[in-house]
Amino acid sequence: MKYLILTVIKMYWNFIPQSKRRKCIFKKSCSNYVFDITQKEGFLKGLKAFQFRYKNCRGNFQSFKNPINNRVQIILPSQLVIDSEEIADRLIN
Repeated sequence: MKYLILTVIKMYWNFIPQSKRRKCIFKKSCSNYVFDITQKEGFLKGLKAFQFRYKNCRGNFQSFKNPINNRVQIILPSQLVIDSEEIADRLIN
């Protein structure tokens, strides 16, 4: 089953041009993230990674500048706060 997810992601990379893909809010794209997790940790972890990214990378996030450390952060729909190291550069600048 692990190889099914990996194959689907590779097909996505090969058949959908980069210009037609949705822009990810994370530095590491959703497909790359799910691919890496699936490859390293297996099918179930890959599905959980996909579910997390699907729920949180679809908009409805809020970006803000943290007044304590002056860094850009994002509150995801799941209420998780991520730091600028994980946020796509296009959203920080």
